[in-house]
Parts: sequence; structure tokens; C-alpha cells
Amino acid sequence: MKLKLLFSACLLLISVSSFSKNYFKSPHFKYEDLNNAFTGIVTDEQTSKPLPGATVSIPDLHLTVETDENGKYAIKNIPNGTYLLQISYEGYGTFIQKIDFSTTTSLNVKLKISIIESNNIVVTGVSKATEIKRDPVPMVVVNKSYINQRAGAGNVIDEISNIPGVSAVTTGPNISKPFIHGLGYNRVITAEDGIRQEGQQWGDEHGIEVDQNSIDRIEIIKGPASLSFGSDAIAGVVNLITPQPVPNGKILGSVMGTYGTNNGLVNTSFRLQGNHNGFVWGTIISDKEAKNYQNQHDGRVYATNFKEKDARVMVGLNKSWGYSYLNASLFDDEQAIPDGSRDSATRKFTYQNTEADLSRPIVPESMLNTYKLPTLHQRVQLYRIYDNSNIRLGKGNLLMNFGYQYSHRREYTHPEYAEIPGLNLELTTLTYDVKYNIFLGKEYDLTFGVNGMYQNNSLGYSTDFPIPAYHQFDIGSFAVLKKSFGKLDLSGGLRYDHRAFDGKAAYVNNDALPFPSLYYGANPTSTTDVVQQFAALNKSFQGMTGSFGATYNFTNAFLLKANIARGFRAPSIAELSANGADPGSQIYHVGNSNFKPEFNLQEDLGFYLTLPNVSASVDLYNNNISNYIFQEQVLDANGNPERVNEDGTADANGEYSKFTYVQTKARIYGGDFDVDIHPISWLHFENSLTLTYGTNHGNNGAVADSLKYLPYIPPMHTHSELHATFTRGFGNFKNAYAFVGFDHYNQQNRFFAAYQTETYTAGYNLLSAGVGCNVVNKKGNKILELFIEGNNLANVNYQSNMSRLKYFDNPTVPAGVQPGIFNMGRNVSIKVIVPFDISPKQKENKPS
Repeated sequence: MKLKLLFSACLLLISVSSFSKNYFKSPHFKYEDLNNAFTGIVTDEQTSKPLPGATVSIPDLHLTVETDENGKYAIKNIPNGTYLLQISYEGYGTFIQKIDFSTTTSLNVKLKISIIESNNIVVTGVSKATEIKRDPVPMVVVNKSYINQRAGAGNVIDEISNIPGVSAVTTGPNISKPFIHGLGYNRVITAEDGIRQEGQQWGDEHGIEVDQNSIDRIEIIKGPASLSFGSDAIAGVVNLITPQPVPNGKILGSVMGTYGTNNGLVNTSFRLQGNHNGFVWGTIISDKEAKNYQNQHDGRVYATNFKEKDARVMVGLNKSWGYSYLNASLFDDEQAIPDGSRDSATRKFTYQNTEADLSRPIVPESMLNTYKLPTLHQRVQLYRIYDNSNIRLGKGNLLMNFGYQYSHRREYTHPEYAEIPGLNLELTTLTYDVKYNIFLGKEYDLTFGVNGMYQNNSLGYSTDFPIPAYHQFDIGSFAVLKKSFGKLDLSGGLRYDHRAFDGKAAYVNNDALPFPSLYYGANPTSTTDVVQQFAALNKSFQGMTGSFGATYNFTNAFLLKANIARGFRAPSIAELSANGADPGSQIYHVGNSNFKPEFNLQEDLGFYLTLPNVSASVDLYNNNISNYIFQEQVLDANGNPERVNEDGTADANGEYSKFTYVQTKARIYGGDFDVDIHPISWLHFENSLTLTYGTNHGNNGAVADSLKYLPYIPPMHTHSELHATFTRGFGNFKNAYAFVGFDHYNQQNRFFAAYQTETYTAGYNLLSAGVGCNVVNKKGNKILELFIEGNNLANVNYQSNMSRLKYFDNPTVPAGVQPGIFNMGRNVSIKVIVPFDISPKQKENKPS
């Protein structure tokens, strides 16, 4: 497969190269006329020397150019209006300024040498791009450089799981779901280019359906973002942003390869992008596979291997009226399904090989150390088509985002019927987002609009039915107003949401062979073997949300942020109607159609300091949630966790734990703390601390000790990193860096102990390190990027309280043995990126 992918990429490269050389030489091609362009020169503030290769961009319009050898730049096709201009250069502080391009045609900029990045532009939200230091909503930005240096991350969510306030619930190295301040699943919206990701988020055992190699930037809202996205953004948003268009006249690409020593991870990707006079295009093709991971405690962990294939293509236009980009992508992941079963004498992993499952053989070494997936595995596919448009209309901009997604999730859980899925869910989603932004003058910025989605979930032929077939429709309208008073920035808005569910009644015929079958509508027969699986469901939920915040820049070095926001989340279909087994999670889910929607009120307070040699930040939050929904285990008559079979009948040896959903009042509070000390220009000592506390307040006052903490609350986490960066490098090695990191995770003794839902987790320490550089030729052109990262270098045996594998084991574990599966041991990852430039050489009409 790897050879086929490489061969296809080479053919595509040759074809595009041949086309580009002929086309750009043809009389039909003309280099851009600079007479109507926005122009300027970028220089060093101290020396006044030009800075060639500086990036000049207008994020709102997806327009990007680079300065030439004289530091000159020119941007064409800028619609009239007021937008943020951003200029950045390696080793210098970023320049950001709001400009009215209808009256301003040029700007010369002098950049200051800076060893820290104190500001950034964010595009996630309801209004136009804004400076992160001027927006009262707590946000964080991760760029391509940060992502590349996390070479050992197994997926796109793992790349951000070390950011203060962000964590992930995991099921092995390729399955991670984001949590923000102790909240996840349907409370965090993961979006790609602003289009919300929809793919059965309530499920535990599959990750985010996004190719990590296609993401160049990640923006995270840490707090209620219902104002932007409606229901399900009660905890925040993770917006994954794909590569921006390359400068006009450029055709750029790269070939990337990553190898991980622990599980033999092989991750390859091919990228190619072009821009011809505002016609932009790009493609990314990726392939990833890994064997079972290993640690000293468990050896190789059976059924944690995976295969993933991804592809995407983008075509679009950047013109004087704005831009419009059409994107299409495919995500196809095949993942083994672990269950943690072991031989009682040797504690070696065993596997199911018969339907009766009366005994299990020990997994042989040939099955442990292989890329071949076992018979029991899952396949998750996501097909996506979406369009992002920004059109100049009147005195403002009309922004439109429309998306189509088809998610197909299958779990193959029958060893003797390999072709029959145990679970077969098909979810079709249409999303819409239309808003109008207008700059009213006197620093007033108004945005209003409507967004929502339509969903249809159906059940293909399968043997397990955890949720019903249903229709869902969301609609929400909103308005946001921003105003600046010199050093003070204010932002506030209101939103109203409506969500409606229409679930189908369904019956199961247990006499059907070889497995039970599902029927919709009226009871198809009066025999006792036909039972109702799902009742008809017609529910609707409404909610009013809002946000108000302020940022005050006392000086260029110190600012204060404060924000208060109300969030809304309608219950998910699983929480309302679940009644069946989910094989991959080993859980039999039971919902409750009487649930009320969740509402939360979160207060945020942040302090930010940026001095020449020290930068620091403190973000405090308090989140009160009403009608908080969570799962708890059901106990049998003896007070032990109830085990059931596929049909829900009680069985002490059943393969599923039974969980039900409940509601309560809850509070989550804590803080994120950062201190970055940089005594000399090339050295940083970065330190962060994350505190998250989640408490159950009950519906009627006091609760029992075993109930007073919420599930999946991460423990105290500290991260320290000594990071050296040598921008000028050594000879042919430029932008060199090296770091040593130390992570401490405290014990988690504040866990949801009732019904044995969670257990105590011991604390642990992890050591990491990395090096990297760019290799350049004699002309200074980049020919290779190298990134090496080592994780858990001390090979510590540990279990994260956020790992679901911690609870995968036999129903009965020998005394004195720590149950569950441990996390990955030592892993060293090597990433190599080979960039290439097949742009035509421009010989005329250079900026002068």
C-alpha cells in the first residue's frame, strides 16, 4: 500500500509539473498587475535591512503572499472593507493591524526581533478574525511548527492534549476524544474549517474522523461557545484548520513520513497546492498503520493495531469580491477492538474465536506483532463535502458555510460470521451557517446570522442496536456586537436555539437466524420472541444563551480579560433513547427520554503578562451546570456491577457492563497557569499547571461521598520544558531546536466511585525529549525538515485515569493484581518532510 501511495503521488507530481511548466509559459498566462495591489516593504527595525520570505496575510480573506529578496510585497484582489493584516517572520514578533483597505493602499512595516510570540489572530467564532489578546473569550492557538514537533502524537487530538485545560479520553494510540476543562463527548464541538464534525460523538470507542496530516493550525475555545455553534458547544470548540492557499504563482508540495518505534507506526502523506491568479487548489493523500503497542507491564497489547487511509481535495477562488472554497475529503479507519480478556493463570491476552465463547485461546506472538487486523475490528468512514465562502456585500461581508457529511460506523464482532457487523450506524448530516458581518465605524463590529443542521440516522443490517433510527433538526439565530474604546474591548451577544428529535419505534425478533433482526413501525407479530427495542420519540428542546466579556490592555505588557457566558446542550439521542449493546465499548447503554436540556453559566477571568524575558498567564474559571447528564453502572442484587448479554438479559458472565444515564447539578472549576522564562534569546523554560475539579451537587442537596465527584475529571497536571531554538542554525542546518520535557500527573483520588464506575488512579511522571532542524542547500533553500521526539523515555508503567483501557480486563481479577491495561511504553518517533517547489520562475513585473 505504501508503494502504491508513493507511486500515485509521483505520477501526480509529474503530471502537475508538466502541466504547470507548459501552462505558465503559454500566452494565456499573465503575472499579476500590481497597479491596484496593496503594497509595502518589510524590514528589520534595528538594521533597516529587508526581510525576504516574510509572510503577509489577511486571515479573513485567506490571502497570503511572501516578501521578495528586497522585502517587498503586493496583495491583489482585496475587497473593500476593514480587515486585520498580519505580518510574521521567523525570530521576529508578529505585526497585526486593522486596516481599511478602501482608503489605504500601502504600508511599510518594521519588525522587532522577539524571542516570544505574544499575540496571534484567531478566526474561530461568530465574527471576523480578531487578535487573541483583544478577545475576552479564553482561546489558545496551535500552529504548524508546534504540531510538527509533536511527532509522536498518534492522532490530531493527541497533538493538543498537553495544552493547559485540554485533555483526551483515549482507547489506545489512535482513538482520542477531546475534553476541555473536564467536559467532552457531546459537550465539545470538533470542527474542520468551521464545519462541525458529526459522527456519533456519544460513542467511546472511535476517535475524531480527521486526517492529522491535513491540519496546519488548531484554534481552541475554552469555555461555552453555544453563541457560535449552538447546542453541544457547552464546553468549547476545537477548530481544526486545513492548509491556507499558497501565494499567487506558486505550486508547492511536500512528502512526509513518520515512524514510531513502539508500535511500528508508519504514517505517510503527500501534499500539493497551487495558486494561479486567484484560482487556488490543493490535495492531501495520507496512509497510516501500526501494530499493537507495548509496555513492560502488559507486553504487546492485543487488538490495538489499526489502518487508516485519508484523502482530500480543495478548489477555490480568491477575487476582489471575496473567496469561495469547495472541499471534499474521505476518512477511512479500520481499528481492532480490544477487550482486555486474559488467561487466568498467565495473565496473557486471549481472544474470542467462537460465537459460543466458552473458552479463549492465548494470543500467539504472530498475532501480537503484526499489522494484520483481527477478525473482530471496527471500520469508521466519513465522507465530507463542504464550502466556505466570504463575499463582500454592501458595506459588510456575507459568510456562508455549507456542509454534507456521511458517517458510516461498523463493528465486526462475530468471529464465525466475519462479514456480519455487530453494529452498523449510518449518519447523514447537512450543516448550514449564514452570517453577515458589518463594520459600523467608530470601532463597532456587528455580526448576525443563523446556523444549524439536519441529521438522519439509520441502522444497517447488524446484530446490536444501541440507538434508534431518527431525524434531528437544529436551528439557531444569533447576534454579536463588539466595540473598542481605546484600551478597552467589549463583546456581547445573544442566541436562541431549537432542536427537534423524531425517533422511530422498533422491535427485535429474537427468533431470526442466525441473529436477531430489527423491525420498524408496528409490532410485526404477537409472538413472545418479538420485543420492543425502541419506543417512538418526539422531543424538542429550546434554549436562550448569551455571552458578555471585556478585555483591558493596561499596557502593551499587561492585560486583563473577563467573560461570562451561558451555554445550552440538548440531550443526545443516546442519552434519550439508548437501549442496547455497543460491542466496541463493552457497554449496554440505557437512556432516559425524560431528560431536560443542560444549561451552564461559566465565569472566566484571565491575567496576561508579557515582559522581555518573562511571559505569564493565569486563567481562572467557574462553571455551574444544571441537568448535567452522565453515565453510571447498574448494580445487581448483590451490589456488584450488573453484567448482561447482547439482548440485555442479566448474566454474571455476560460480555457487557450495563450503564444508565442520570442527571444532576454539577460544578467544574479550576485554573490554567503558564510561566515562560527566557533569560537569553535562544533558551526558554516553559512551565504550566492545570487544575480541574468536578463536583456533583445532587438534585436534592447533599450527596454520598461515593457520588460527590464527576467522572472523567483529569488530575492535576504540570508540564515543564526546557526548549532551545537556534533560528540561524549551524551551517546547512537552520531553525534547529532541542527540548527536554517533564510531565507530572497527580494521583486521582477524587473520582466517581459509586457503582464502581471509576477507580483510584496512581500518580506518575513522564520524561520526553526532542530535536529537529531544517536542512538547506547552498542557496539557503529548504530541502528537508527533520523532527525526532521521544515519549515516556523512562519506560514508566502507568495508567491514565482518562484511558478507557484502564477498565478492560476479566470480570474477576486475581488478588494483588492491578486490573486493566497500561498505557504505551517508551516510544521514539522520527518525522521527515521533504518540501518541493515546482513554481514557474517569475521574470517580469516584480514589485518595484
